[in-house]
Amino acid sequence: MTNHPAPLLAARDLVKTHGRTPALRGAHLELAAGEIVAVTGPSGSGKSTLLHCLAGIVRPDEGSVTYGGERVDRLPERRLSELRRTEFGVVFQFGQLIPELTALDNVALPLMLAGTARGAAQESAAEWLARFGASEQGRLRPGELSGGQAQRVALARALATGPRVVFADEPTGALDSLAGEQVMAALVRAARTSGTSVLVVTHDAQVAAYADREVRLRDGATAGLEVGA
Repeated sequence: MTNHPAPLLAARDLVKTHGRTPALRGAHLELAAGEIVAVTGPSGSGKSTLLHCLAGIVRPDEGSVTYGGERVDRLPERRLSELRRTEFGVVFQFGQLIPELTALDNVALPLMLAGTARGAAQESAAEWLARFGASEQGRLRPGELSGGQAQRVALARALATGPRVVFADEPTGALDSLAGEQVMAALVRAARTSGTSVLVVTHDAQVAAYADREVRLRDGATAGLEVGA
């Protein structure tokens, strides 16, 4: 009998209701170290809610979320903030960059918040922008970036702190197909190089094809597992 290692991140029997609307109805998910998993399903199936529960952004009403032996759903806010600052990276559909800062400073900011000196943080940020092909945009502000450029900067920011898990919520949803594929290819390349686990929520089959596995949600419950390409 083969002993499988414990997952890095696991959700069990998650239930979450928004008002009177059920978003999750007993969802399950496991994410191994270094694995890329795509969560797919129709609009309203609970994909984003599942990601938010796993990342500690919202707490489930029932069920458990475990990360590295810790019950994420029971952690105090201070510990959750620490996790999101040091071990979790989060990317949203529209990037959510700080408009007053340049692209370089957007990427450097989480490093400085973690205690890195400004010069060293900017040097590291420049290296991450280069990995995502966004070096030339370093001095631009978010309002001067295209959608694809802004997502590259957002991904660089999410990975710059060396997180163990990156959560990407529809990271290509606002992009055309070519820009979306370029962004996903850059994310997968960076994650493979650094050994980072990635959980990506998407409705796009082309995006899901970049993952090792696909987890399908329907009506807030896991409908099945599919091995990706």
